[in-house]
Amino acid sequence: MKGFVDNIERLTLANSDFRRVLYTGHNLQLVLMAIPPGGEIGEEVHEDRDQFFRIESGEGQVWIDGVCHFVKGDDGIVVPQGARHNVICQGREPLRLYTIYGPPEHVDGTIHATRADAEAAHEHFDGRVLTGHTSNHQLDEYMRLIFCEIIGGPQISPHKENGPKKRSA
Repeated sequence: MKGFVDNIERLTLANSDFRRVLYTGHNLQLVLMAIPPGGEIGEEVHEDRDQFFRIESGEGQVWIDGVCHFVKGDDGIVVPQGARHNVICQGREPLRLYTIYGPPEHVDGTIHATRADAEAAHEHFDGRVLTGHTSNHQLDEYMRLIFCEIIGGPQISPHKENGPKKRSA
């Protein structure tokens, strides 16, 4: 399958990673983010790429070239290339959002649980699109983990035989 089709709101609201690259194409990249209360992405400038943010839940501030904008769920933000910007969570709940970079910013498949992990990695898009999409297996595994987290169920992998074993004749 080329491309990405899924319920982005559901995926964004279920995400607890600081950064999770869902899809990397040659010209854009889709990334989920969860910024904890009091946290931020950190001030940055992308000299060669534009960035779109969609806030799904939470409250915070987006700073673009020294101008503060208060944001909440359902808000969209475009940061043009060369603009100094930051996203800060100011609510009691995490700020859950997705962002689209054009062109890609991160290595395909990147997952950073925390901002500290992201800062330690020092990774940037290397020009390689490993799969052109997030594999169905990666999405299945991610959704299984989310489902088990929500219901508090067992961590059973759908890729292993978990049922009763068949008797041989």
